This record gives sequence, structure tokens and C-alpha cells, in this order.
Amino acid sequence: MRRAPGRDLVAGLTVAVVALPLALAFGVASGVGAQAGLVTAVVAGALAAVFGGSNLQVSGPTGAMTVVLVPVVQRHGTDGVLMVGLLAGLLLVLVAVLRLGRAAKYLPLPVVEGFTAGIAVVIALQQVPAALGAAGEGEKVWQVAAHAGVRFLEHPDADAPVMALGVAVLLLVGARRRPGVPFSLLAVAAATLLAEALPGLDVARIGELPSGLPAPSLAFLDPSMLVALLPSALAVAALAGLESLLCASVADGMTTGQRHDPDRELFGQGLANLATPLFGGVPATAAIARTAVNVRAGASSRLAALTHAVVLAGIVFSAAGLVARIPLPALAGVLLATCVRMVQVATLTALARSTRADAAVLAVTFVVTVAVDLVTAVVIGIALAGVLALRQVTHSARLEPLPLPAAEHVENADKPADDAEKAEPAAPTEHVAVFRLDGPLFFPAAHRLLTRLSEVDGVQVVVLRMSRVTAIDATGAAVLGEAITELEHRGVTVLLSGVKPDHEHVLTALGIAERSRRDHPVLPDTRAAIAHARSLVRPDGDYLPR
Repeated sequence: MRRAPGRDLVAGLTVAVVALPLALAFGVASGVGAQAGLVTAVVAGALAAVFGGSNLQVSGPTGAMTVVLVPVVQRHGTDGVLMVGLLAGLLLVLVAVLRLGRAAKYLPLPVVEGFTAGIAVVIALQQVPAALGAAGEGEKVWQVAAHAGVRFLEHPDADAPVMALGVAVLLLVGARRRPGVPFSLLAVAAATLLAEALPGLDVARIGELPSGLPAPSLAFLDPSMLVALLPSALAVAALAGLESLLCASVADGMTTGQRHDPDRELFGQGLANLATPLFGGVPATAAIARTAVNVRAGASSRLAALTHAVVLAGIVFSAAGLVARIPLPALAGVLLATCVRMVQVATLTALARSTRADAAVLAVTFVVTVAVDLVTAVVIGIALAGVLALRQVTHSARLEPLPLPAAEHVENADKPADDAEKAEPAAPTEHVAVFRLDGPLFFPAAHRLLTRLSEVDGVQVVVLRMSRVTAIDATGAAVLGEAITELEHRGVTVLLSGVKPDHEHVLTALGIAERSRRDHPVLPDTRAAIAHARSLVRPDGDYLPR
């Protein structure tokens, strides 16, 4: 923090200017209120800056979190949100202690992009009532937006939608032309001045805010709600951890020489979410937009994020009266612009065009996020991605019959050029067949592959090349044993060649390798296996019993 304090202080002030309208907007959007958004930005922003695993991240309330919190407010009130935040903090600390932070990098990209786009749509739908100046009702966010639209059409008033649309357009156009200018704050300030100058303007305001931070309290704790709130707490913890780790990776990519510690980052976010509910704040996570502003403003240490929290605290203590006059449609416009910037159209298009599996996972995750909820979407998206990946791996496994090389080519059978496959087929009097297993031999593929092996006819010796088997599980080994047994009952000898050491223990555990060694040796390579197979067949084609 002593390396470049002046630059960090300027960066922190810049981030605070950008974060103020976002904190207010996300607090209102979560259903708890603007003050909760400010409290979260101050408390979580300071604690995550000190204890987190990234030097550049800025934490606070985010739009993605509101998607989970709005249903909690509707069912359990503000106390339910505070309990969810506390439980989520405990879960994040536990995950950090177990050192599971690195597991987040294995989340499929289509799932991440699918729920990110879905979250953007849900946040936009949440802003429809405020943007139209009409209340909405319903269980799901799309129902609330539709009801607000109907109410607006019954009693149309252009004041709120024009203000929301104007703020959103100013942010989007301004950010494209002058990325370094805090257009969100300028747009909200302009909308507030306009509302003050035109008393007849019919728009709702944030309302009166207390000056300063409330005293810490645990009055919201209610053990009877623990079981009911645990699923929401799991969702908040998963979202906070995932978004924070993704944000930290983005921050690392924007700089040189910066690398975050994923487990420490989760620990810092856990502490932040443990403390924030005590002051009436909502659950927090790292924010990509504010972190990007921090990096572009020249931040080099945690001092910048800490400064951002201190500046916001000063606003809470000294300017609560001014904040209370901000029109709600202006904040809705800020969030609508944020939603547009959340959606990476180029990435979505590339994923949709890459493979059918990726497109399916992307689409399903997106639809379920909007229609149901975020947790269900992530679970279904990961499950679908896993099934499709398993299907793809299964289809990559092959059992290929190979032509038997002439005697002079046997010594080259295991070379990379695969002369054994290029050689002329041997005369059918040899009564020897060679098969090669490629890819994984495990439960989804084993029956499909080895059924073909057991159907081999017209030969007396089968050589099964195992050197290209990439993985084998108990099911694959057991099915292999069944195929060998069936062939032996028909008088066909099966020789295994090229079994890898790490696969041999599976075959040994199921007794397959031991049985093969008892009848015939497990040959180290194809050359030895073919030579041994030929030794079992007489020139006239009669089989020599062992």
C-alpha cells in the first residue's frame, strides 16, 4: 500500500463515484432499501479489501445477488435477507478453510455465460415497475414485470419511463465514447436536479435515509427460519464465491504481476458477509464493473478498494439528505444500462456456434435462470454439461479390427507409424484376429464396444491391443472379462497386449489379469502377442490346445 498511495487514493475516489449510484440501485432492487446498499458497499467493501485474496477487487452489492434476494424478501422479510447473508458468510469461510476455491475454474463456460445472461434479463425485469412508475405483483419476476406493464397501460404516465430510458441511454452512449467519465453519477445527478426543478414531475424518490451506519445488532436472528433459509444461503454463497473468483481472474488478466489467492478470496468474502448483516446490509460479492474501473484508474494495491469504502462511508454520514431525493426511475435506468453491459453478445454467439452441446447447455441454463431460479439453473446446466461431455467421451471410444501383418511386419506392429495397419491382410488360414481398443473403457462405452468383440466368428485366437486405452473402470474391466469368458466358451483364445500399469490393477482387482495369465501370458506388445497367437495355430488352420 506504500508503493503508490497517491495513485491508489485517486483510483479509490473514482471507484466510489461510480459505485454510489450502483450501491443505491442494488439496495433498492434487492427489496431491502437504498441504505442497505450503501451499508453493504461500506462494510463489505472494506473487509473484503483487507482480507480478500486479490489486491485490486472492489466488493459490494451486485445485480446478480438481487436475483436471489428478492424472493427471500417476499417470503421472509428483511430479517430473512440478513440471516441468509450471515449463513452464506459462514459457508464461504468453511469452503475457504477446506481450500475448495480452485474448484470454481472447472465450471463449464456455457453454464457461466448462460446464467450471466439470464441474470441480466432478470435484473432488467426487476426494474420494470420502477421504470414504468407502476407496482407489480406475482411470484416470479416476469410475472411482476408483466403485471406492472398492464397497470401502466391502464394509467399511462410518461414521466418515469422517459427518465429511466434517458438515464440508460446516457450511460450506454457515454460509456462507449468516454469510458473514463462516471456517467452513472452524472446521469443520476441530472435526473435528481430535473426532478427538483420540475415539481410536477411524477416520479418516486428513494425517501428518507438515516445519517450514518446503524449500530451492529443480531436482533434478526431467528433459529426457526434456519431450515427454510438454508437453500437461499447456499445459493448466495455459491453466487458470491463464483462471481468473486471470476472477477479476480478478470482483474488478473487486466494487469501484469497480479495473481489472486482463490481460497483467501473466499475467506475475505465470507468475513464480509458475516459482518454486513450486523449493520443491516445485504449479501455482497466482488463487482466486475467496479473492479474494472479500479484497475483502469491505476490502482496497484488494496488501498484503492479501502479508499472507495471510506469515501462511501463519508457520503453515508454527510449526504443522506441529498441521497434521499434521488428518483427511483433514475436508478432503474442505471441498472437497465448495467444489464445491457453484462451480456457479452460476441461470447454468446461464439458458444452458440461452437458445438450443439455447448449451445444446448447455454440455452437451457439461460431459460431456467429466467423462468425458475439461479440455483436450479446452475445445477441443471452443470448436470446437462456433464451428461453431454460423457456422451462425447463415450463416442470417442472405438474397437477397431486391424489387418494381421505379414510375418516380416510383425516387429513394427507397435511403432507410431502403425505398419501393422498398413500391411496386407494375412491369409484367412491364420485364424487370428487383431483388435485395437481406443479411448476410455468405462461404464457408458464398455457394453457397446465389447458386445462387438464377443460376436467375433471364424477365428481361433483374438489379440486385443490395450495400449491405447486411456482409462478403464470396474464396469469396463468386468464387461471385458465377460467378453473374454464368452469367447473362451466358444473355443477362442484371447490374448491381451500392451496393458498399461495403471490399468492393470483394475484388471487384477477383478481377477481378469490373473485368469489371463493362468491360461496365456499378458503380452507386453503386439509383436509378441501376434507371434504367440501364430504359435497356437498349425499351418493347416487347426488350433493347438494349450
